[in-house]
Amino acid sequence: MYVGAVFFPLLGACLAGFLGRWLGDRASMWVTVAFMALAAACGIGAFVEVALNGAAGVVPILTFLDIGGFVVEWSLRYDTLSVVMVAMVTFISTLIHLYSVGYMSHDETPPRFFAYLSLFTFMMLMLVTADNLVQLFFGWEGVGLASYLLIGYWYEKDSANAAAMKAFIVNRVGDLFFMLGLALTFWTFRSVEFDVIFAGVEAARSATFLGLPSLEVIGVLLFLGACGKSAQLGLHTWLPDAMEGPTPVSALIHAATMVTAGVFLMARMSPVMEYAPTALAIVAIVGASTAFFAATIGCVQNDIKRVIAYSTCSQLGYMFFAIGVGAYQAAIFHLFTHAFFKALLFLGAGSVIHAMSDEQDIRRMGGIWRKIPVTYAVMWIGSLALAGIPFFAGYYSKDMVLEVAYAAHSGPGMYAFVLGLAAAFLTAFYSWRLIILTFHGAPRADHHTMDHVHESPWVMLVPLLVLAVGAMVTGAVFYPMFVGYEQAGFWAGSIFTAPHNHVLEHAHHVPAWVPIAPAAMGVAGIALAYALYMGAPAIPGQLAARFAGLYRFLLNKWYFDELYDRIFVQPAIYLARALWKTGDARLIDGMPNGAASLAVQASRGAVRIQTGRVANYAFAMIIGLVIFVSLLILGVAR
Repeated sequence: MYVGAVFFPLLGACLAGFLGRWLGDRASMWVTVAFMALAAACGIGAFVEVALNGAAGVVPILTFLDIGGFVVEWSLRYDTLSVVMVAMVTFISTLIHLYSVGYMSHDETPPRFFAYLSLFTFMMLMLVTADNLVQLFFGWEGVGLASYLLIGYWYEKDSANAAAMKAFIVNRVGDLFFMLGLALTFWTFRSVEFDVIFAGVEAARSATFLGLPSLEVIGVLLFLGACGKSAQLGLHTWLPDAMEGPTPVSALIHAATMVTAGVFLMARMSPVMEYAPTALAIVAIVGASTAFFAATIGCVQNDIKRVIAYSTCSQLGYMFFAIGVGAYQAAIFHLFTHAFFKALLFLGAGSVIHAMSDEQDIRRMGGIWRKIPVTYAVMWIGSLALAGIPFFAGYYSKDMVLEVAYAAHSGPGMYAFVLGLAAAFLTAFYSWRLIILTFHGAPRADHHTMDHVHESPWVMLVPLLVLAVGAMVTGAVFYPMFVGYEQAGFWAGSIFTAPHNHVLEHAHHVPAWVPIAPAAMGVAGIALAYALYMGAPAIPGQLAARFAGLYRFLLNKWYFDELYDRIFVQPAIYLARALWKTGDARLIDGMPNGAASLAVQASRGAVRIQTGRVANYAFAMIIGLVIFVSLLILGVAR
């Protein structure tokens, strides 16, 4: 069961990828769905065995590396933290695979798409079940590779190719820091095995690197690595561009896999992070800044998928600042509930795009809610959960994240609490802006598009309905286990909390207004969206014109892309061109090209002698004979 949960997706990927032409399109799609369903059954079974029945353990597979006494085993680590991720990833990936059968039915090469999708899931499962940092890095790089293949799946589009390259390159920046953190971890603990690292933390508290506490440096480096995968402020620029991939890819990347890898890494390394308070403060500040920054941009985006993408970026910020105040359990709880309602929102957006003949601009929608009532209903449910409205899943997890930030009673914690409340208001606002502009008001699409608006097929609607149930109940059902009175026994040591860390306990005794504030901000955001886009639809345009500078600043995503282009891209192009023109063309190629040019000129001179006239050749022969005889006579005379 433990092995099947991880390797069934790989088997499905191999069958669809290598035998897809022989199996045919339909068979390839359903084969991958079937193997993902088997993996989900195994994952849920493993969750029951490990998280509920306490049967944690390690399943050895093979020896991964054996170099000069340095041995790395490839094993599957099954504790509560990993099994929560395995169950969630396999379950949601199964629904996305099923949804894709309908969404990609008209694609030219569905076996390739489904092979990539299953490969992506396998790599994420390898990451979360890793028993050491090297194996985790294997899965880490694997999801980066698979994301490149999926984002650039429609490779005939230049924008998709550029987005895939951007995601790959930006993630490599974070991966460099991850590798440095991995190397420093090995240097400090003489091992990459989690059990050895965690057991040696107490002894390593006094270790230093370049005069700095080693645990602090490791924590910062690993967090910078996590920033790449989880799109935190500074390394976030790839995330909205990843929308160039098919919608199921967006759902899988943003809900269950890749972007949650950084959060998982921080939670897995909790024994190290607990004794790196400066690193945790940095995590909290960057996470809170990301939550607010992304929410401001989401308020003015017009692409339905990009609005939801910036929502993902913002929610990841919540997870990180929960980790930054030491509430790893709250971060994983929000990760878990967020996976359901964010997958629901992305797949719901895909259903809208499917109905609107591939239109993604919400300014060219409107007036369609009666034509696609199921999609409309599930988008409402997903948005209610995202906005943290009682008693949907996001209400429980987002509230807990903000409560632990307040309960930390620290500077970074209060910074995170204030920006988290502001982000909660903005999240509700842009969620209902999206719903109103997409579904309500007068139709803004052309007559041809409106005449063809239709509800999605059931193969797409069933996953939406299942996810809608998850978006409604997962918060209430899992709250006691993840962060409530059962959490100590539930996590069973898979997440480490130091003796000085009481933030989760204090979170249950905050002032009464603290749990109410996030929901109140959500309701206020919804009310403002209704007032502006339903009550007075002319006002948003007037505000954009009145505050044109601020509007352009937000619309252009705080000009991060332009800033990076000026700081990194253009100097790199200038340097590359200088090395090419001067170093390569003039110096490296100059000498051999010069020698070749001399040979060419000499051969051209020799060619001139060959005139084709017999008289010239006879004259040359006579001259040569005279010279030869003269030299011979001179030699005899001496």
